Amino acid sequence: MHWMLLLFMSLSLPALADLDYSLKPRQIAADTWLLEGSTDNFAKGNGGNIVNTAFIVTERGVVVIDTGPSKRYGEAMRKAIAATTDKPVIQVLLTHHHPDHVLGNQAFSDVPIGALAGTIELLGQQGDAMAENMYRLVGDWMRGTEVVLPTETLTSGVRTFGNHDLRLLSLGGHTGADLAILDQKTGVLFAGDLVFYQRALTTPNSPGLSVWLADIATLQGLPWTMIVPGHGPLATDTKPFEQMRDYLGWLDQLMRDGAANGSEMGEMIRSPIPERFAAISLSRYELIRSVSHLYPRYERTQMKRVDSNL
Repeated sequence: MHWMLLLFMSLSLPALADLDYSLKPRQIAADTWLLEGSTDNFAKGNGGNIVNTAFIVTERGVVVIDTGPSKRYGEAMRKAIAATTDKPVIQVLLTHHHPDHVLGNQAFSDVPIGALAGTIELLGQQGDAMAENMYRLVGDWMRGTEVVLPTETLTSGVRTFGNHDLRLLSLGGHTGADLAILDQKTGVLFAGDLVFYQRALTTPNSPGLSVWLADIATLQGLPWTMIVPGHGPLATDTKPFEQMRDYLGWLDQLMRDGAANGSEMGEMIRSPIPERFAAISLSRYELIRSVSHLYPRYERTQMKRVDSNL
């Protein structure tokens, strides 16, 4: 039995050693670094690194924006920060509660982790189930990962960290509790998952596409110079907002028309995807998910009370 255990360990250790996120921070503005994930879906090949995280090196210390999909990612992020600056991490800001943005919190448990009240509530309700699902999706990358709740409740307003004034906006189109962050020194807008760019958006907790569209208008009206989406490449023009408005408007109209015509959910998920969205990553996959999340609401709007004429 002893030799079998040694054999198992010898086979498993190289595999674990290969689980390296190889995070390479890229400076995108003064004092500002981006860790850009892929636009793919969760997979064992990417360890769930499909998310954009970032950090700002202020005179006081480092402000981290989202901690990634696992304890291992958070630890790798911490090492990447240490290789970039000798300043300490002083604050984490979480944009929302989805697992790819918050399951690296363990690596930052020694500093304040801030989030909107709704984010804290949703993570408390859904965090364990989301973590279990991530274990199923990406396997050993999640070893040792546990949910760590935020320790600080954030509200809208300006927070000053050294020489950087960060404007915090409490919005809600993606999950009902979505934090956007505008660095008023650099003009970099960290939009979280309110903005997906060249990657189809996800809707599991959205309170409604009209709410999301209103948030897009709010973000576009800010004095930004650069947009960091939650998923997809950064931009210095309005194209991410235009793509989001176009996609949200199409998705909303598609389901309105389907409900009005009495279409079944199975029909809706097979709807043609416009050519202009064909190059967006995971368009068909996310259409199927969005229909399953949202279409019942559209169907209910077409239902009449049986006692309405009584």
